[in-house]
Amino acid sequence: MELFGYVAAVLIGLILGLIGGGGSILTVPVLVYLFHVQTELGTAYSLFIVGTTSLIGVLPKWRQKEVDLRTAVLFGLPSMLTVFSTRKWILPTIPDLIYSSEHLILTKSNAMLVLFSILMLFAAFKMLRGQSREQEQEQRPFQWNNYPLMLQGSIVGILTGLVGVGGGFLIVPALVMFSKLSMKMAVGTSLLIIAVNSLVGFTGDVWTQGSLMDWRFLGLLTFLAVIGILIGGQFAKKMETKHLRKGFAWFVLLMGLFVFFHEFQTMLP
Repeated sequence: MELFGYVAAVLIGLILGLIGGGGSILTVPVLVYLFHVQTELGTAYSLFIVGTTSLIGVLPKWRQKEVDLRTAVLFGLPSMLTVFSTRKWILPTIPDLIYSSEHLILTKSNAMLVLFSILMLFAAFKMLRGQSREQEQEQRPFQWNNYPLMLQGSIVGILTGLVGVGGGFLIVPALVMFSKLSMKMAVGTSLLIIAVNSLVGFTGDVWTQGSLMDWRFLGLLTFLAVIGILIGGQFAKKMETKHLRKGFAWFVLLMGLFVFFHEFQTMLP
């Protein structure tokens, strides 16, 4: 199973490079189900892998002037605060056993993975329904008092902190809707926000779980994901990604259903 996990690490980066997002949503299931990493530690590893890979992936976008730094700051600051707070203070206070009865046992691990599966299903439907809506639009002037965008950043930060995903499937629509960025600018800006958010969130885990971390293992998976995103970035220049994105959305949908029903089954005594 570990061999499949290492292959999947490359696949995570490959998908990020090909379609600009989505691959990170596979990281937690790979860590939990293929490498048998404890769920909370797995979400911490996911933040580092996703953050580092996205940071590498944003460099060509930056050179192509497809990153709006002011929007990244406006969205990213509240998002960074909430993701760090969630990882450092909120997540450690959730008890390992949340609820127990003769009919249902809900643990912290179950709750995190069920929430994660719901986000996977939401992301899949978003990708499937959004195919015809991802059209270019004229970019609007930047506004510092864009409070809906800041609120969205705070919400994304909480979700990122709870389940350890980059949240690109939430960030890109928010940037297009509330900041009126073009799709290309939204994807590039999203990668920067994901990178900073994930790595800031990971620092909270270093404080609370640093002694439990296998740094060599984490470094190897991150290295494989970076190789994937570099390969995917080259192929993306030559490929039509519309059908690939749709196929990946169906895969995420099936994975989300698997995680949901698997965790629900483990909650039954």
